[in-house]
Parts: sequence; C-alpha cells; structure tokens
Amino acid sequence: MKHALIVEDLPDTQAWLTRLIVSAFPDIRCLCANSVESALALSRRESFQLALVDLGLPDGDGTRVIESLNSLESPPVIVVASIFDDDRHLFPALQAGAQGYLLKDQPMDQLVANLRGILDGNPPLSPAIARRLLGFFKEPAPGGESLTAREKEALGYLARGMKVAEMAEAMGITRHTASDHVKSVYRKLNVSSRAQATLHAVRMGLIQ
Repeated sequence: MKHALIVEDLPDTQAWLTRLIVSAFPDIRCLCANSVESALALSRRESFQLALVDLGLPDGDGTRVIESLNSLESPPVIVVASIFDDDRHLFPALQAGAQGYLLKDQPMDQLVANLRGILDGNPPLSPAIARRLLGFFKEPAPGGESLTAREKEALGYLARGMKVAEMAEAMGITRHTASDHVKSVYRKLNVSSRAQATLHAVRMGLIQ
C-alpha cells in the first residue's frame, strides 16, 4: 500500500481518516478529495492502491466515484467509510464495486484491524454490515417465489446487464413482452433499479 485516496467533504473527518489509514499502513501517502468531481480528477492523475469513499458528497453520490475507480485498469481496493448502514446505501455501493464497507462510529482500533485485514485478503466489513449481508443472503428473496419461470429468466438476463432488446432476442419474444416481464419483476420484488434486481438474482441463485 503506497498511495491512498480519501473521498470525504468534511476537513475534520478527512484528517481522522488519514490518521486511520496511516495507523494501518504507516508508510502510505494519502490524498484527499472533497467531492465527486475532485475525486475523479485525482484518479486520472494519480494511481492508488486504496480508496476510502464517503457516499454523501456535495456534488453527488459516492457510488459514482466507486464505479469510476472500479473501471480503472488497475483499480484500488475500494472501501466505503460511512455513517449509513441501511440497504439503500449498502447494496448499491457494493454493486458499484466497493470491496468493503466500514461504519465511522466503530472504535479506531477496530477500523485499523479491518483495514489491515486487506493484506490477508479479508474484506473490510464492520460487524453490523457483515451481519446485514449474511441476513440478506440467508433469507428468501421477497417475491422471488411468486416470479414465473419467464420472469426469472428475464431477471437473470437483466442481472447480466442485457438491454430489453437483447433480452427479447435471447428469450425469443417481442420487445414489448420483454419489457412487461421486467416491469413485473420490479413490481414483485419491490425494486426500482437494475442494481437492486441484480442482488435479488444473486440471492435466488440465478447468477453467480
């Protein structure tokens, strides 16, 4: 670990996260960005091995930064550092490519241990986040049992990133019918985005 990116808009929290990272990796150099755009600009100029990203930024959602960093030829280990522990923040961040999720209210020594675990291949997850993930994949997907065979097929294609036209061709149906299947899947699973639908597809064993 040579270079780390901290994406956080509050100066005091930037300083605290810097101390956290240096405590875990003493020889590391930290650069800070206080917005989505400044983070993207830094990532174009510098190479990072670690990124701590807050989700609530002045000019947008931190998942934009996560997606951009994850698309790099040599992406860093991306870890969310947030106060939010709800599904609305957790799952989109993981879907965007975050490899860890730490809650800022944890004790410093615990956060340091979480970060050091990266070197051993352990995903840095706060205990509350780990429990939420285990609970999510342990319980049946809400509405999953009520999906028809064709709707499950459509969900699988949706989770693989197919557009409606591609899905229609793969299923041998019209684009209008494929669109109806997608709308029905969204309604039955009570989701509003492809990322949320993908998580349900994983949970139901439709994709790996």
